[in-house]
Amino acid sequence: MDSAVLSGRGLSRHFIVKGAPAPVEAVREVSLEVASGALTALVGPDGAGKTTLLRMAAGLLAPSGGSLSVLGVDVAARPQEVQDRISYMPQRFGLYEDLSVQENMDLYADLHGVPADVRRQRFARLLHMTDLARYTARPAGKLSGGMKQKLGLACTLVRLPELLLLDEPTVGVDPLSRRELWEIVQQLVDEERLSVIVSTSYMDEAERCQQVFVMHEGRLLASGAPAELRSRAEGLSFTAMPRAGESARTLQARLIDAREVVVDAVPEGGHVRFIRRADAADGAIGQLLDGLPVTPVPARLEDGFMMLLQAAKVAPARAAQGGSAALVQHGASVAAGGVADGGEAMIEVRDLVRKFGDFTAVASTSFSVARGEIFGLLGPNGAGKTTTFRMLCGLLPASSGFLQVAGVNLRHARAQARAKVGYVSQKFALYGNLTVQENLDFFGGAYGLYGKRLQQRTSQVLEEFQLRGQEHMPSGQLPGGFKQRLAMATGLLHEPEVLFLDEPTSGADPLARREFWRRITSLSEQGVTIVVTTHFMEEAEYCDRIVIQDAGKLLAIGTPREVRAQAGDAGNMEDAFIAIVEKNRSGGAR
Repeated sequence: MDSAVLSGRGLSRHFIVKGAPAPVEAVREVSLEVASGALTALVGPDGAGKTTLLRMAAGLLAPSGGSLSVLGVDVAARPQEVQDRISYMPQRFGLYEDLSVQENMDLYADLHGVPADVRRQRFARLLHMTDLARYTARPAGKLSGGMKQKLGLACTLVRLPELLLLDEPTVGVDPLSRRELWEIVQQLVDEERLSVIVSTSYMDEAERCQQVFVMHEGRLLASGAPAELRSRAEGLSFTAMPRAGESARTLQARLIDAREVVVDAVPEGGHVRFIRRADAADGAIGQLLDGLPVTPVPARLEDGFMMLLQAAKVAPARAAQGGSAALVQHGASVAAGGVADGGEAMIEVRDLVRKFGDFTAVASTSFSVARGEIFGLLGPNGAGKTTTFRMLCGLLPASSGFLQVAGVNLRHARAQARAKVGYVSQKFALYGNLTVQENLDFFGGAYGLYGKRLQQRTSQVLEEFQLRGQEHMPSGQLPGGFKQRLAMATGLLHEPEVLFLDEPTSGADPLARREFWRRITSLSEQGVTIVVTTHFMEEAEYCDRIVIQDAGKLLAIGTPREVRAQAGDAGNMEDAFIAIVEKNRSGGAR
């Protein structure tokens, strides 16, 4: 191993949080050595301590205990010396949205004192790597999410650091942009021997790294090369094929509920990939699968990750402890695939158009969504899916076309329709200075719930979303996963007929995503119609049907199997997504 670029011994950090009975231990007795000139990943569930560790490495937080050396410098004693030699890109990088791409890069070069002759060469290389050379005059606020992340990375690298720290750099970024970002990072490591430490929720990203550190509740659970960590699940990973008429989502729910024999299960390419517990009896597995065809598959890093969490006595899905039955009582008859028998349309869209001046964000889009269906809107950043989504929610009027939700025409009665829908936004949109209880009371009142009915519904969602004990915590101080639970709880208080979810698992780890989708499956089974946008292509496999959009146009619509077939029988949804979008763009549409 090369010399360590970061070395921690007994590292701890606690925070005093208003409303908490004791200091919150964000990092606890962590010791680690990070190799120089390599790509290193920090992974772990929400609240594991990854961001706190990166902020200590960047000299932005002082350790509460232990020691931390970065580039051979005691970062607590000499933080400025470390900051002069590293670059740090936080989750929300501070771009100036009114400034152009070039002006943002100039500003960061000025802040870091990069000489004029050096910055000319550096800018040219970074603009070429990020494919932003064509957009230097465009305001940063007019860039797509993926382009903003690439500009943030370019600004972070206007000087050549000895160590690059990246905190969840691909959160909210579509698969195409995610791939491009990782190509840039890998190029820097390969050509400039740059040392990079990245925290990520994507296990396929961590699999690219030479070294992976797995954290949980502030502690270091394990570390090693990806092959070493995934070996923990070797011989325990399989795929099962659902029976005819059974969706992969339904089989996945059955498997993941069987916590005594299954560690993890996730839909994948029409199958369900699952990990059996090492101590599970063959008879119990056989009874659970009931004769379904099963194929052994090589373990991957995500499998090893889930095994580590299971060993730490974490329950990835708590649906077996009551599921989501308390959330809604619509009593609808729902078929196995989630679509109601009879196919009652809850959403109808015909020739929908939305223009902003001369720019057409959504062009003549048509589809319908049945009661109890899970319907996915997919597309690259800037594709028009968020605009479509906001029109469906009644948050944005259509320029033309027909749009009806829950029997209400949104072009004429948006307020009436909004009373029948629930909405969970990508960014935490609740009141951070209000407690969990105060947010629930406020939004319950906004939805027309009062007195005993509000108390009953509040009690139900607190229980369902494991928010008991957090009622008096200011919501802005909750970990990200708890914020997402609270947002879901407020969106479901009034028992809506249609639930709109905008990037609901953005930044969530695999553990939280399984838990989330088990709830969504239960809601669908009870007749709630779900419309979801997501950049996690594995999540498209939970949907009954999906739409792929780009440049405002509808490129594909159908079941996940039909969309994979349209892409040439792609093995997984991410490959299918990339193939469909690239084919459209190569045909001249951009």
